[in-house]
Parts: sequence; C-alpha cells; structure tokens
Amino acid sequence: MRSFASDNNSGVHPAVMAAIEEANTDHAFGYGADMWTECATESVKRVFGSGAEPFFLFNGTGANSVALQAVTRSFNSILCATTAHIYVDECNAPARMTGCQLIAIEAPDGKLTPELLRSHLLHFGDCHHAQPGAVYLSQATELGTMYTIDEVRAIAKLIHAHGMKLHMDGARLANACAALGCSLREMTVDAGVDILSLGGTKNGMMIGEAVVAFDAAIAADIKYYRKQSAQLASKMRFLSAQFVPYLSGLWLENATHANIQARRLADMLSEIAGIRLTQRVDTNQIFLTMPTGAIEKLREHYMFYVWNEAVNEVRFVTSWDTTDEDINGLVTTLRHIMAEYC
Repeated sequence: MRSFASDNNSGVHPAVMAAIEEANTDHAFGYGADMWTECATESVKRVFGSGAEPFFLFNGTGANSVALQAVTRSFNSILCATTAHIYVDECNAPARMTGCQLIAIEAPDGKLTPELLRSHLLHFGDCHHAQPGAVYLSQATELGTMYTIDEVRAIAKLIHAHGMKLHMDGARLANACAALGCSLREMTVDAGVDILSLGGTKNGMMIGEAVVAFDAAIAADIKYYRKQSAQLASKMRFLSAQFVPYLSGLWLENATHANIQARRLADMLSEIAGIRLTQRVDTNQIFLTMPTGAIEKLREHYMFYVWNEAVNEVRFVTSWDTTDEDINGLVTTLRHIMAEYC
C-alpha cells in the first residue's frame, strides 16, 4: 500500500532504524540517564546553540501540551490559527493540560501575522479576562504554507513586547527549512522562538519528539510537566538515539526529497482538467478540489484525506520515501477518473 494520506504513514529511514538497533545493546540507565540521550542532547545543542535544552518525549500532542504548559499559566490564553493542530486535531489536550483558553484566529492560508494578532492583544492586567500568554505557530502550517524567517521574527517582536511567549510546532519544520534554504536554528531561536516542538516522525523517524526550550527559565520546570503529562519514557534511549542521525543531516535530505516530490505531483495535477489547487505548494502538502464522484473512485485505489467536504477539497502528502512510480501511478489513475467528468 502506498499512501498520500499523511507522511505519518511512511516507514522508518534505515539510518534511524540502525540507530535504534545500536541502542538496543546491553543494559542502560533509564529515564534519559544514558549515553544515547546525552549524545542526542549534544546534537540538539550543536544544531540550535548551546543554550538549547531538549526534552525527549513520545508524540506531537504531548510535545505541544508540555511546551505550552512551560510558557503559560491557567489564567492565560493561547492565540493560534483556526486551522492550528492544537485547535483542530488534538482533542483539546493542550487546553485541558494548560487550563488556558485557546483563541482561534481566522487565517485563510494558515499563517498568523502581526496584523491578525494585534486585535487580540487586549485586557492585559484585567482580572475579568484571560491574559494573552502565548502564540502558537505551525511551521509548516496545516495548509502546507510556511512562514519566512522575517515573518516569524515580526510576530516574536510584537508579542515579546507584551511579555508573551512564542511556541513553534515544528512537526514539519524540516520541510519548511528545506524549502527556504535556511537552518533549523535560523528559523527558531534566531528568529525569536521561545520554545519548539521538534518533530521527526513525519520525516523518517519511528517515534518520539523533542521539546526544545531556548531559555533556561522556561526549561527549568519542563521535566516536571513531562512527567505529569505521562510523556517521560523509561527506556528513553530508543527515542533519543534517533535524533543523532536525524540532526546530522538526515532531516534535510528527507524533507528536500518530500518537497521535490510534492512540487512534481502538484505540477502534474495542475494539468488535469477539473482539478484546482487551493493552496500554494510550499512544502510537502497539496490541497486541491475535484468532483465528489472522483474522490470516491480514487479512494478505491489510494489513501488520502478529504480536508473540507463542503467544497470537495482533499489533501495529498508526500513523504521522504515517495517515489516517482508512486506519483506516476496516482496521476495516471486520476487522469482516467477525471476523464469521465471533463
């Protein structure tokens, strides 16, 4: 089965699998007191700077929930886009675990801007209102678009002036940085991000994420939030070991391939009559509309998600292991199907 539903559906890169197998050697101290976690921590510091403090955990929802607990208190609000993963796809976990109100802001391309945020930076010091405490950005966004470094920096400057913190969900950070030709550090700590959820499972890793804090005061209590959130792995080495090859360049190699394949697929889809791309293809996600009947017929051959049933919008996602044959097969099948409608 070859899937275009999500990059979560792809397999594990051989270099990552080898790192896990290598960590499966003899006995080692648990809960992160092992040499693999030490090496992974050094890798994070090498990539993001000596002030970066990583905390390895199981998954993306856990990472976002732990990160947001570290930069908010229960009387705060968290500003995000209406398409944000924490607002749409995490069963309210971040709100439940932080106690914070999520304020969703309409952003047609999935991207927040200073202009969109300003009207929500109100009521500071008024005990009758939730206090704006953090802004959540997805990089890349849930619509496949991406923030430039300057755009992130502008948001950070605005909210820092109000004493707020910037959290970046980097589930697809690698794809955004690969597309922009910048480093992970340039897009995060150098641009004013305070805390990062660093993902890898969509880009060749098996399991695990990292919360990376760029301020010692923020990092101080994360170990407690991680434990309370049931995100502390006893056999930590099997999570952390993956980050060593991943941060040694594999993140860029895998993301570049996925982005190239998405662009190739998008170009071919745009030539099919009756297909309309609905978002700019910046990274490895493609959004398009097609007739309802075509969607149902294509589902007989491929896995993909219907994003917006009201307008027949679907999403295709390419992965680190998407081949030319995968794309050619999808396009050929879709051409045959669409011939019935156009």
